[in-house]
Amino acid sequence: MISPTQPAQIRVDRVSFAPQLFKSVKLGRRAQPNLPAYYSLRDVSFEVFQGDLIAIVGAAGAGKTSLLRLLNRLISPTQGSLYFNDRSYTQISSVSLRQHILLLPQETKLLGMTVQEALTYPLQLRGVLLPEIAEQVTKWRDRLQIPSEWLARTEQQLSLGQRQWVAIARALIAQPQVLLLDEPTTSLDISQRSQFLSVLKQSGCAPTVLMVTHQLDLAQAWCTRVLHFQQGQLVADQSANAINWHNLEETLQQAAIAQEEEWA
Repeated sequence: MISPTQPAQIRVDRVSFAPQLFKSVKLGRRAQPNLPAYYSLRDVSFEVFQGDLIAIVGAAGAGKTSLLRLLNRLISPTQGSLYFNDRSYTQISSVSLRQHILLLPQETKLLGMTVQEALTYPLQLRGVLLPEIAEQVTKWRDRLQIPSEWLARTEQQLSLGQRQWVAIARALIAQPQVLLLDEPTTSLDISQRSQFLSVLKQSGCAPTVLMVTHQLDLAQAWCTRVLHFQQGQLVADQSANAINWHNLEETLQQAAIAQEEEWA
């Protein structure tokens, strides 16, 4: 893929990741430390530019969620380096990094808060004044059409789809520079999926988005670029306009079948 002339917002430089769990295996009371490590990502390099709308695709176990966790610094690479605005991740505190690069995981929690409290919490953490918090919450409630009767509800009083919708609103209210999304639409109905993707493309939202998804129809309608992973390796980095989506779907289906046969 040809890189834009602007500097990279995020740079991933030859990153590999082997979960600690797989670096040694205990048999009885004796550890076997010399067994080969299992790499969920291996020698991955790419750059992300401001305004990219990136779909991350691949069969289950391809390393997609591990990549998001690395970009959010929930885990650290076994090898290689990560950079944000030309600064090494190792030179940026985790708290500061996550204010700029926000991860919305597949399983979302409101941490015992009401919907109103969950929506205001990200800006309260930053010391934003109450009038501006109220303005931002109202703006995103209107954009995402969150009913006022939800505001006093807790997590237990919301459906899975409603909880996901509130988590999406909370992430957008935080106004990160980069938004990382792990299958954010799986609990949403068709109209909500369409509305969410429309909101992501509007000005005033996070300018850069990386989204893990298995829904190629949504990716095709929304993204500007696709990263395709297979067994922990980045096998393609293409502009959305250059992709044969039918062939990509067949490739992903074949990879899923091969994986099922391997584990059978």
